[in-house]
Order: sequence, then C-alpha cells, then structure tokens
Amino acid sequence: MAPADRLHDWSDLVAEAYPPRSAEAWDNVGVQVGAPDDQVTAVLLCLDVTPGTLDEAVRTGADLLLAHHPLFFRPLERLTSETAAGALALQAARRGIAVLAVHTNFDIVEHGTTAPVVAALDLRDLRPLAPRHTPAEPVKLVTFVPGDHTDDVLEALTGAGAGVIGEYTSCSFRVRGTGSFRPSADARPVLGERERLNTVQEDRLELRVPRRQVADVVAALRAAHPYEEVPFDLHPLVEVETLNEDIRGLGRFGELPQPRRVGELADRLVQALPSPHLRVAGDPERVVSRVAACGGAGDSLIGAALAAGAELYITGDLRHHVTLDGLTQGLSLIDAGHFATEAPALRELQERLQERARKRGLTARLLASELRTEPWSAAYTPPREKGSP
Repeated sequence: MAPADRLHDWSDLVAEAYPPRSAEAWDNVGVQVGAPDDQVTAVLLCLDVTPGTLDEAVRTGADLLLAHHPLFFRPLERLTSETAAGALALQAARRGIAVLAVHTNFDIVEHGTTAPVVAALDLRDLRPLAPRHTPAEPVKLVTFVPGDHTDDVLEALTGAGAGVIGEYTSCSFRVRGTGSFRPSADARPVLGERERLNTVQEDRLELRVPRRQVADVVAALRAAHPYEEVPFDLHPLVEVETLNEDIRGLGRFGELPQPRRVGELADRLVQALPSPHLRVAGDPERVVSRVAACGGAGDSLIGAALAAGAELYITGDLRHHVTLDGLTQGLSLIDAGHFATEAPALRELQERLQERARKRGLTARLLASELRTEPWSAAYTPPREKGSP
C-alpha cells in the first residue's frame, strides 16, 4: 500500500511548478494553515477560502484547500475570530483542513490568470504588461582551498546555507589542481615564501548558494578559509523555469486578429468567461486593435497599459478615479470582474498539477471547487410598490 500524501508533498509540488520566490514582494504564498506532516487524501482547488469552500471541502472529503487567494498577506499579531481571515483559519484548523495558497507566482506564467481573457479574444503577439524578472536566482560559489582544509571550509559553507539542491544538502564538487601565487614583502602567507613564486596543491570547490544567503556564505568562507586573501568567485545561474522569462509577468498585451468594437468584445467576454456583471467604461462603438488585460484586480496597471499603447484594457475591480483617469488619457476599459477574470484559469492549473502529482506518485484526489465565490449579485431592481404600474 502506497504511503499517504503529506502536506509537505503538495506544498513542494506547487512550489516546484510555481516558485514562491517569483511571487510579488507584497504577496504571501505557500502553507497558510497546517503542519508539514498532515495527511492529505484529497485536495480542493478554489479561488477563495470562504465558509462555503470549507463546507465543500468537508462534503468532498478534502483535507487540503489549494486556494488562489491567500488568507493572510501580513504577519499576524494575533489569531482570533475577530477578523474574517482569522475566523476562516480557525474554522479550517478545527475541521482538519490545511490551506495552501498559490497567487502571483501563478498569475505571472503564460497559462496564468490572464490566459482565459487572452483566449476569449484570440490576442496575438503577446507580451507581459508588467514583465517579471526574478531577482532571487541562485549563484555558484567557486573557491580554492589547500587540501588539508577543504572539509573544514565545506562544513562552514554548508552550515551557512550553501550546497542545497532540492531535497539534497551538502551538495558540492571538488577537483584537485595546482595553485600559484607570489606574496609581497608585507604579506603574511600561511603557505609558501614571500617574494617568490609558490605552488600549492589546492581543491577547487563549487557550491550553489541562494542569492539571499550570499552575504552569510561569504562571511563563513572568510572565517573558515586559512588564507590571508581568500580567493573566490560568484557566478550567476539561470533557473530552468526562467528560460522563458520573456513571457512571465503580470497581465498581457497583444493585438486582435482584426479590429473589433469594444461592445462586441464585451459581449464575447460575457459568454466566454462567463462575466455576468461586466461593465464598460467608454464608447462601446469604439473600434480597437491593441488590447491589454490582467486577471483579477488590475487597475494599478492602467499606466502600463497606456505605456504599451493599448486602446482597451480589461481587468476587474476598477475603481472610480483611476477609471476616469484612464478614460481621460484615451483608454477604453472593461471591468469583467475579479472572479470572472481569474476562476477560468484554475482548470488549466488543475490539469498541470494533476500531471505533476501523477509523476511524483502522489495519490490524493485533486478536485475543482464547484462554487462561484463571486460576491456580487445581479443588478438590483427595487421592488415595485403595490398599485404601481
């Protein structure tokens, strides 16, 4: 019988596909509720953690909610039921349901949350609206150590965080060679003589270092290395998932196959997403060719849409003043709703994670939520008074 999946299996699976370091700096992705060894028999994929999705998890036997929107964005001062997020987290914990979030680290990829809008309008020549360049790629540290000291230096480096590759630690490579140096008259060499060319048998030692830990690792190297002047190089590395970085970033900008009326595009989105509460700002009869879009709440990217030369911008949660500003600057806008512009992308997310889970030998069922967590109802119509026509 295969061992049961654990929460850390699924958090590792998601992190491998959508690295947390690629999320926006303000975002909070990963495990929000639960312990690494919690058993996972079924996973419910949803856009939001709500009382309804928690109830759905119980009905379907899911003990992990994989949500697009995090419960928490900032460090907690207290965990109580006085806030909506606190109440939901406590309810999840009491019902034995873990919560894992994958947010802007999913938004930025080619098949992320803007993809359904792109597909509905058949946009071409796509580019990110706000390109995402990952700053946290690792580096490779290369140093040269006299053979008798290699193990001590290696221990210091790995203790400071170097040499981690996935589930493996203390990963390094060494090769023996001959180093040469000529100390000045004022030098204090550990080996060799001043003012003459010396040769020493040294090990070339190589380790990967997370960029955020470079300073600590270099400090450990300087403390452990026997030489007066510590030789080392730092080489930037490119992660496999960033090789297609030209298509990573929030939102998309592209060209329609042929010019279309704004109202015609709005009608298409109403049906394709679907987006029953869609709003149009600007003239519906305007004919446009260049379109920008961002799934979710994207009015902060109106400036980027204008800079890209967009004639129409499609997103959700458009605010009053920024919409007026966009119109003043010649931009037509469609608010297709936060839920409607993001939820359709979860189908692709489910398929990709299912395939990865199968390859990893994970056995938990991956289910898709059937709830619409769209908070808005249809347009409100006041009830007629009795006797009114």
